[in-house]
Amino acid sequence: MRKRVVAHGRVQGVFFRDSTRQRAESAGVAGWVANRPDGAVEAVFEGDVEVVDSLVAWMRDGPRGASVNRIEVDEEETEGLRGFDVR
Repeated sequence: MRKRVVAHGRVQGVFFRDSTRQRAESAGVAGWVANRPDGAVEAVFEGDVEVVDSLVAWMRDGPRGASVNRIEVDEEETEGLRGFDVR
């Protein structure tokens, strides 16, 4: 399964990307996470349904220091990504 998640709120400058990378790597999920110019954080997760859904749920709160107002979640076709990158 593949999901694209965009988290809005106070999500940049609070280690959101690195925390997302750590969680994804420990869960064996592939994909990437990046800051967007509009102040949001965008992530793509590819992996088992349960694990991807748990990462999506985590992004609703993010790391300590973040204040997530809302997230957008879209399911997409998998691309067979390997590893997890911070962009």
